[in-house]
Amino acid sequence: MSETGEFRRLQKAWQTNTGWNKRLEWLEIYGLRGWTGQRIEFKFPIMAIVGENGAGKSTIIQSAASAYRGGGEGKKGKFASEFFMKTAWDKLEGITIKYGYREGDRNEENSVKRLTDRWLGNVERPQREVEYIDLSRVQPVSARVGYAKIAKTNHIEKSFEPFDPVRVQRLSKVLGRNYDSAKMSLTDIDASREIPVVSKNGISYSGFHQGAGETTIAELLKADLPKYGLILIDEIESSLHPRAQRRLIRDLAEKCRERELQIIFTTHSPVILDEMPMDARLYVMETGGTRQTITGISPQFAMTKMDDKTYPECDLYVEDEAAKIMLSEVLAAHAKHLFHRCQIIPYGAASVGYSLGQMIHNFPRPTCVYVDGDMAERPGCIPLPGNDAPERVVFGALAADRWQRLWSRLGRTITDVIDECEKAMTLTDHHDWVKTTANGLGCGSGVLWQQMCSDWAQNILTPHDAKKIIEPIEDKLT
Repeated sequence: MSETGEFRRLQKAWQTNTGWNKRLEWLEIYGLRGWTGQRIEFKFPIMAIVGENGAGKSTIIQSAASAYRGGGEGKKGKFASEFFMKTAWDKLEGITIKYGYREGDRNEENSVKRLTDRWLGNVERPQREVEYIDLSRVQPVSARVGYAKIAKTNHIEKSFEPFDPVRVQRLSKVLGRNYDSAKMSLTDIDASREIPVVSKNGISYSGFHQGAGETTIAELLKADLPKYGLILIDEIESSLHPRAQRRLIRDLAEKCRERELQIIFTTHSPVILDEMPMDARLYVMETGGTRQTITGISPQFAMTKMDDKTYPECDLYVEDEAAKIMLSEVLAAHAKHLFHRCQIIPYGAASVGYSLGQMIHNFPRPTCVYVDGDMAERPGCIPLPGNDAPERVVFGALAADRWQRLWSRLGRTITDVIDECEKAMTLTDHHDWVKTTANGLGCGSGVLWQQMCSDWAQNILTPHDAKKIIEPIEDKLT
């Protein structure tokens, strides 16, 4: 995960459990677009919903929008009937959207439903301001219905809504260039179709001549972010280059913390996922006609599940990069015939591994799921050797062996290796051991950990323990 100050500050504020008195905590969707009541939990104030096209991501945020009435000042909320319409091809009956929410110190449950020919439960919905930002913002202005008439007809600007200095600053920061001003304008031709207009270096130009990213961000930033509001965004990264994606999600994290917002969006972007904490990532997976949701996935796991390229014969899932290198070296030392037949994929939190273990028989390719040795054994999951986290296992074993070979592998003196490794082992968080040792020895963290795992796998790991790791893979491939 990318360590950014905005998300660290947001996490710290969230963990105090003193804010966000308005929260949508979970949804259950029945009888709609293939959902059969699976619970979807929102464990962080910003949540990324990721998955293949058609997996049900948009259904989640549309259902979330349907859970609330509009806020004050005459603002209307969204209705389920606006998103889920009966048509000649779609018979909508037997539908229920259940939801759990927090109001102050109270936890409540409610639902909207369409059992026959009309939606019920709208009046009973709690009140909250909701901003739903759909994909219309990514369509070029010139291609939108009714806009060509404005461009081709003599017109004047009738009115406009200027961006305040804070919005202009946010626009400049996200896109990485300095804008003088921005506004949403209306013409005397059409009083309902807004046109974004920005000014840069003293030159103004409208959405008819802007880049797609400029229009997308301008129309996204025009949305109100009311305190305690629920902000829902479809395909948040559309038209944005990677740096802009990172800046946008950091901007939203800042606003989320300042205004105690809840933000839920859909995405296919590993760049966006990399910015976010584990609890903020939710993957929607369809296996065997059944939908599953998994929280805490890694960007690598998400992209592997969504990518259409051909992969090796067997997928091996592990918690993180440290476990990936450990397992790679076990295969290199004890099962070279399997090494190139397998792909090792970090999935994130151990809870994701447990979920994968339960679904392992539904995967179309041979699959093994590994958890770190300090995690409890569960159905479908194989613990890595050592009964502890990979760093603790390898450091501990090499220390007991008095670091006999590591110093020569790294081209460092044995004294320096012993001093730096044993100093790192005094740190409470074992995740810091490799980086701290590598800094002390003046080498890369990846090089150090690979050499440590190689030494451990070749010279310390017993064939009996290696067999426990290798046999499940051989069984899958035979």
